[in-house]
Amino acid sequence: MEVLISAPRGFCAGVVRAIDLVELALKKYGAPVYIKHQIVHNPHVVSDLEKKGAITVENVHEIPNGSNVVFSAHGSPPEDFKEAQKKDLNIIDAVCPLVTKVHNEAKKYSSLGKKIILVGHDGHQEVKGTMGQTEMTLVDDKNVNSIPEWDRDTEVVVLTQTTLSVNDTQNITSALQKEFTNSIIRNDICYATTNRQEAVKQMAEKVDAILVIGAENSSNCNRLKELSESLGVPSQLANNTAEINYDSIKNCKVVGITSGASTPEVLVQEIIKYLHPTKISYLTTIEEDITFTIREGTV
Repeated sequence: MEVLISAPRGFCAGVVRAIDLVELALKKYGAPVYIKHQIVHNPHVVSDLEKKGAITVENVHEIPNGSNVVFSAHGSPPEDFKEAQKKDLNIIDAVCPLVTKVHNEAKKYSSLGKKIILVGHDGHQEVKGTMGQTEMTLVDDKNVNSIPEWDRDTEVVVLTQTTLSVNDTQNITSALQKEFTNSIIRNDICYATTNRQEAVKQMAEKVDAILVIGAENSSNCNRLKELSESLGVPSQLANNTAEINYDSIKNCKVVGITSGASTPEVLVQEIIKYLHPTKISYLTTIEEDITFTIREGTV
């Protein structure tokens, strides 16, 4: 078996920044540092930080008064910040700057009197955070029946979750543009999501199966698996060697490997070692050089 490894893969700039913020907070304040929601959607990352003294909670009310808290990279609704302030918590906001951009767009267009549609997945933490910024309507990227029945000339602005399928989002935003003649489409899918999906498209032409390394609750990892399968290439989502169905790939000549934006490289390397490939090649589709700085006083 040969292995073809995708580049880019793994951590994006927003994930690196979020993890760095937790580690800086632990260094400055000591344990415990509370994290509101998983800092990023990968259990290995969460466990690693918890071993260092982080405590992950789902609700602000679980955090003792006066504690230090990091809000996750996915973003949080304003009411979480208000509750944290009431509890006299020291808030460190690790929201990805590209998610903050969507929040700002929502507030800007809402103030201009436009109706806001958010294309995204109900229940995802990023969607919860964005929908808390102002009044808006959620539309599922795979379901045209979720488009609201408003007048065609309604002034509409369409925002998107940052980790969606590029193809599905294009389809639903095209449908929205046809439905509402006065619509503004803001494609907010982030660079990392777009780049990793493009790499899978190119990889699919060269391999017999694709392993997506990442967690079940990672939106961008699931989109990579779905994309591979839509292109006719069998795919598995696995966060460790125990989750791999080896029998389904043991006869493959070439297996492609990619990973989502919240997946640490150590997991990729563990799985490559587990496969014992006869040859390792790399498919580089674009060089990523984006970083997000941490401003003084953030921690």
